[in-house]
Amino acid sequence: MPANINTPPPPTHKPTTSIQTPYIIAWFLCLVFYLLQYSTRSAPSVMVSELVSAFGLTTVGLGSLLGLYYYTYSFCSIISGAAVDRWGAKYTISFGALVLAIGTCLFGWGEEWMASLGRLMQGAGSAFAFVGAVYLAARGFPKKYLATAVGATQCAGMLGGAMGQSTVAWLIHGVINWHFYWIDTGLLIALIAVFLFVMTPQEKKADTAHVAPASGSMFAPYKSVLTNPQSYLCGLCAGLLFLPTTVGSMTWGITFLTQSWHVGYHEAVMRAAMVPVGWMFGCPALGYLTDKIGRRKPVLLGGIIVMALTVAAIIYLPGNTFPPYVLALLLGFSSGAAMIPYTIIKEVNADDVKGSATGAINFLVFVMSAIVSPLFAAFLQHLGHGRPLNGADFTEGFSFGLAGIVLAGVLTFLLHETGQKR
Repeated sequence: MPANINTPPPPTHKPTTSIQTPYIIAWFLCLVFYLLQYSTRSAPSVMVSELVSAFGLTTVGLGSLLGLYYYTYSFCSIISGAAVDRWGAKYTISFGALVLAIGTCLFGWGEEWMASLGRLMQGAGSAFAFVGAVYLAARGFPKKYLATAVGATQCAGMLGGAMGQSTVAWLIHGVINWHFYWIDTGLLIALIAVFLFVMTPQEKKADTAHVAPASGSMFAPYKSVLTNPQSYLCGLCAGLLFLPTTVGSMTWGITFLTQSWHVGYHEAVMRAAMVPVGWMFGCPALGYLTDKIGRRKPVLLGGIIVMALTVAAIIYLPGNTFPPYVLALLLGFSSGAAMIPYTIIKEVNADDVKGSATGAINFLVFVMSAIVSPLFAAFLQHLGHGRPLNGADFTEGFSFGLAGIVLAGVLTFLLHETGQKR
């Protein structure tokens, strides 16, 4: 039977009521892991011509290769959530960081098959970063600061996303070869994996043995999460709000600016990087606001409205209507509302399935990106009919993203309010 979705199930262990310093230190290291994985996710957008030339692919072929990331990311989100609930953070998070490190090095080797394998490993390893960070935050911070901590976590990811565009563009066009960027980044992530293993507290998970003796018992918490209709609503809402950044800005943003608004390459890189910069401020600010007022849905709905208006201005108005960077920053800031469903799903499910709840919403969010990414690339190619894409093509394509934002707003009314003042 579905879980009672009107009131979150009672916790099976005492919630955190004070700062737990060892977990905060591990959480901070996991933020670095999350920053670096986001950088590897967005970096290909600034080296499209180099990758097409090196791998001998079409633009659509490259889009499909890069989209492999989301397939393993979404699938391994389920595994990471179950693993961290079953065995704790020490082994699972450091293992994920090591897998990302190997995949990052493979991507820079220059062979297509190695790049494909590397991209798959990048997605698999990256799935442990956010799930692990939220898990550690839930144990390191009191509950009243949870939404703020989740927002700060995503802030670190967006800083990595911005660096993966602005900083990487500068590096590979004057400092180092693009191959060495990937290899050097992989070595740095491997070092972070070692620090995570050493500094993350060891947890006793013997109390999970009562769940089920079978080998598949590590997935038992998902029975509670996935029989709760609110979990699906949270995943769909967050997934629709992520698409304008994962598929829009971080994949096609620079191409849109250069071919539709006719902005120079380096200026386009800087403008696209402003979207994750906006996230850096929007995620913690909106998270803090929901904690401050004790309600989730009003802040979520407000962010969605601003996000929809901003996307509409980007795709329907001329590029010089607003000052440079304003729309990108506003889009990023309002997109921070996408993290609020991550807090809600943890509050509508039992306290002992926090990792699985985060893994479930990550799976739903990024399986949507995995499906939409190649479909959107093929749709743009169809619109272009073999010619370079223009503003009309992007307007038609991005209009579907705007419709998704509006749908997310409708779903918000179906979510249960989980704030302390509900």
